[in-house]
Amino acid sequence: MPIDIDQLTEAELLDLNRRIVERLRFLQQMRAHATMLKFSIGARVCFDTDDFRRITGTLIRYNKKSVSVLADDGHRWNVSPSFLRPLDPKDITPTDDALAPRLLEREAD
Repeated sequence: MPIDIDQLTEAELLDLNRRIVERLRFLQQMRAHATMLKFSIGARVCFDTDDFRRITGTLIRYNKKSVSVLADDGHRWNVSPSFLRPLDPKDITPTDDALAPRLLEREAD
């Protein structure tokens, strides 16, 4: 059912715009929430930053549109869940050697 916006008043257009923006935000939140549920609190994850660094850490919190990750270096990151990947053994860097036995142990389960 097409809407003839040429027949709408300015107030009706503003109301329509507000409703469209709210709906788009809701859909984005639903996508983010569905992606978040692929990961659980305490999961080991990694993501790449804008400057091409790979950050590894532990998912510590679900936020409204993002998740909080405590990086192995102690920094806390708020990240869109669409950027997260589960931490695979191939993602381990030489500085992560202490984590390797735990990761391999988890895979064996």
